[in-house]
Amino acid sequence: MSIDLTGLSARELGALIRTAKKQQTIVAKRRPIAKVRAQLSKLAKTEGYTIEELFGTATAAAKPRARKAAAPSKTAGRKLGKVAPKYRNPANPKETWTGRGKQPRWMAELTAKGSKKPEDFLIKKA
Repeated sequence: MSIDLTGLSARELGALIRTAKKQQTIVAKRRPIAKVRAQLSKLAKTEGYTIEELFGTATAAAKPRARKAAAPSKTAGRKLGKVAPKYRNPANPKETWTGRGKQPRWMAELTAKGSKKPEDFLIKKA
C-alpha cells in the first residue's frame, strides 16, 4: 500500500501521522491471531460446536439463497400483442428492437459512446 504524500500540507501530514500512531498502538495491543483462533476453537469444542457451525464456511456463504416465490401481480398473465420492430442495428440488420423492455446491448453501447442517438436506429417506413 502506498500513499502519495507529495500533495499534503504540513497540517495534513501531522494529522496522518497522529492517526497512524493511534492505529499502531491499537494493533500492538491486540493478541496474536493464532492465540485468539486457538482460544475460540477450544471454547467452541468445549461447548460441543465446531468453528464451521458457529461462523459458517466459505462454501456455505457462497451458496445462493433460495428465492421466495413472487406474489402474483395484477399484470400476471397479461398478454401483450406482438409489435413490429421499431429499431434496427446498422451493423447487423437481423438485430431489431420493438422499443419495449430493456434496451438491447448493441443499442446501449452505441448510445453510451455519445456518437449515436436512439432516433438514428429507427426503421424507415415504406
